[in-house]
Amino acid sequence: MSDLLTGGTFIEVGHYQLYKAGQGAGGDSFLSQKHDNDGRIITVLSDGLGSGIKAGVLSTLTATMAMKFIAADIPIKRAANIIMNTLPVCKERGISYATFTLVDIEPNSAVRIMEYDNPYYILVRQHTVVEPIKQCTTIERKNKKTAPTREAVLYYSDYRARPGDRLVFFSDGVTQSGMGTKAHPMGWGACAVQDYVLEKIQENPFVSARDLARLVVQQAHRNDAFKAKDDITCGVIYFRHPRDLLILTGPPVNPEHDDEMARDFNAFPGRKILCGGTTANIISRQTGKPVKLQLKKIDPKIPPMSVMEGADLVTEGIITLGKVSEILERGALRGGNILEGEGDNGATRIVEMLLDSDRIHFMVGTKINEAHQDPNMPVELEIRRNIVKKIQALLSEQYLKDVQVRYL
Repeated sequence: MSDLLTGGTFIEVGHYQLYKAGQGAGGDSFLSQKHDNDGRIITVLSDGLGSGIKAGVLSTLTATMAMKFIAADIPIKRAANIIMNTLPVCKERGISYATFTLVDIEPNSAVRIMEYDNPYYILVRQHTVVEPIKQCTTIERKNKKTAPTREAVLYYSDYRARPGDRLVFFSDGVTQSGMGTKAHPMGWGACAVQDYVLEKIQENPFVSARDLARLVVQQAHRNDAFKAKDDITCGVIYFRHPRDLLILTGPPVNPEHDDEMARDFNAFPGRKILCGGTTANIISRQTGKPVKLQLKKIDPKIPPMSVMEGADLVTEGIITLGKVSEILERGALRGGNILEGEGDNGATRIVEMLLDSDRIHFMVGTKINEAHQDPNMPVELEIRRNIVKKIQALLSEQYLKDVQVRYL
């Protein structure tokens, strides 16, 4: 997930989540939204009390309220006050039914964060943990009859993000993982999580937000002996230089544009995907580089991949793109576990590259392929343009990618 900031720095937002063992629904909610008009990004992680559907409803309510209040330009402190006075309170424990970490990022890289009862976030800058000054705010409950015995204490902080900064935040399923075990009798703990994050960044200085979040959650799951005692969620926001991806798919409606397509392909500075046999043949003909079919890995549902010098990936077109759209749509509901159980094929390779990129450029030929006019084929596979439009919408709205589409 990404968006352009001043100075050519992008914001990548990634998260990963595992449910408590035995639960079919998560109690944590992670929401992100990018404003089309100004590029502002709002991200919320909320942890519902307990686990399962009830906790999930409360965390979703909390995250959604926070998202809408901030999007409506209600000041972050006032928004937190409204949320705290709206949330129901557990009578037995005397605490609110949901916690939250709210992050508001302006296009000029100004960051505002409000935290309530979640583990404190980690800000990593130049391989070192930085601790911004935090203001402590006590929320007064308006309804004294239902107010908890314990005061609601929130922490507000703001800072100016720099290229390379990483903001890591998580639910207590991370810090409390392994509790009661010999290795972590009191749980993994915030300090150990911090050390782990620094270690992983040291091992791979360019690790993506999505991959770092996954590593944290998987280690917490390992601490729990692969039987999560609570919902485990981690979000990461990474300020970095953009990663560009070009996808060519379909022959131009006018063959005279074949040379233009090949020139743009050769000149593109980022990674490149050729999606479609005819597309690959056009580039092969124009560049003089052969296309070789790969038959080592065969997926019965997805046509095989090919290789060509100068292309990072070569796949079949319509069927593969249809599967890409399906994976992206379903993955938005999977808590970051987007490729779980999908196997290794052209579609999953494309999805991996899409998620690891910031600015995605589609060059779409609009010539109809007669092979896909079979009335028995699904309607969404008939016209390449419709599939690309759906993928564009998913990438922009669900994964906060900057997507441009050009038709030939």
